[in-house]
Amino acid sequence: MNKLTPLKPVPTLIAVLITLIIWFLIPVPEGVNPDAWHLLALFVGTIVAIIGKALPIGGVAIIAIALVAVTGVTNPDSTKAAIADALSGFSNDLIWLIGISIMVSMSLNKTGLGARIGYYVISLFGKKTLGIAYSLAIAETLLAPVTPSNTARGGGIMHPIMRSIADSFGSKADDGTTGKIGRYLSLVNYNINPITSAMFITATAPNPLIVSLIVSEAGGANELTWAMWAVAAFVPALVSLILMPLVIYFMYKPEITSTPNAPHFAKERLKQLGSISLPEVITLGVFLLLLLMWAGVPAMLFGPNYSINPTTAAFIGLGILLATGVISWDDVLKNKGAWDTVVWFAALVMMASFLGKLGLIKWMSISVGTSIDNMGVSWVWGALILVLIYVYSHYFFASTTAHITAMFAAFFAAGLALGAPPMLLGLTLAFSSSLMMSLTHYGTGTAPIIFGSGYTTLSEWWKVGFVMSVVNLIIWIGLGSVWWKFLGYW
Repeated sequence: MNKLTPLKPVPTLIAVLITLIIWFLIPVPEGVNPDAWHLLALFVGTIVAIIGKALPIGGVAIIAIALVAVTGVTNPDSTKAAIADALSGFSNDLIWLIGISIMVSMSLNKTGLGARIGYYVISLFGKKTLGIAYSLAIAETLLAPVTPSNTARGGGIMHPIMRSIADSFGSKADDGTTGKIGRYLSLVNYNINPITSAMFITATAPNPLIVSLIVSEAGGANELTWAMWAVAAFVPALVSLILMPLVIYFMYKPEITSTPNAPHFAKERLKQLGSISLPEVITLGVFLLLLLMWAGVPAMLFGPNYSINPTTAAFIGLGILLATGVISWDDVLKNKGAWDTVVWFAALVMMASFLGKLGLIKWMSISVGTSIDNMGVSWVWGALILVLIYVYSHYFFASTTAHITAMFAAFFAAGLALGAPPMLLGLTLAFSSSLMMSLTHYGTGTAPIIFGSGYTTLSEWWKVGFVMSVVNLIIWIGLGSVWWKFLGYW
């Protein structure tokens, strides 16, 4: 008889109780749609169940989708519309960018190109684990200005290289050896991404939206050019990129810290790999093509009519790999991590998006601004409170774009009303919009790709995310505000 693997009773009971308390016992605040409040109850319960590991995360997601559909919180008048809403996450192009990027990255391992790249990096920087961490940071920073999809950059390009490096040191996600170096590198790999996303207007998709929102609220005199943004970010980003690998190193020190023989070992393994093979050449060509498409090169060369959506680019890359036989359809079907990520991330994106559509996020933004205004504090403290609430409300979002769309304008306007200098507040909120990605394993598209590779636990991820959010905010608000004053921005 097959052994049952049901819900774990304790975390399930806690999740259900919290859901019921929010749904039935806490009164719906004035001005809030009851359906939005009930969806919040389901969302919080889902997050608690995921944290408590009541079921594997994909299993929790399926139950969440079922509950959203059966309760009709998104559309109480039509059961057909309710299930359509519950499944709407699967039509989100970001979901498929994540899943397809994971599938594309299989080619690096299957062909051996990933190992070749990993050994090459080790041959250059492999004497210390910290050296490898900084090499990953340098590589992603170089890619950031020309890769407007932070998911494609951190998850589709850098993560496969990081995995190859970890594998070359015998640190794998599925055999209990993540502590050697894989856990550390995966946490560094991810926490590079929020910092590089903050560095350039073109480093992540929502940044241009932020520029337009600042202008719409504060006027054209406060418009940020690409160069102004990059210069403003340079000093705090540099400090963050230097400190971040060190902070994670002290939190989760890898077992392998000094590898003086690693460069020689890597060079020997490169010799054993021999000349680059045809499958490796095809894979390399696909990744270069993806980089060009993700960087928007076709649109730059031939005009906006030739712009290629990042998800479309990922499908093109996977299609080429399948057509050339580099990977097979069976390989795609067996990639449990990709399909699992598509399922659970779709559920969270769906719930988070409807919290915005049903007006809960707007209500929260207005309520917070009004409350701070009534406190009678100075603009300095008022702006700081706004920024902190703005950042840590990201626990309720599975997309930075959705978060920015829902809250940026309201919080920026509230800060201006308190008397905060427009450019100081605008830059702080703008950079915080990327830095807040560090908090969770669903906060941006890169997160589920790296978390889903299995090198780190949920608690480790969230602990590092919270600590890095504090460290980054201190750097970007403290040092950043002084730097921006020196530049004459405020």
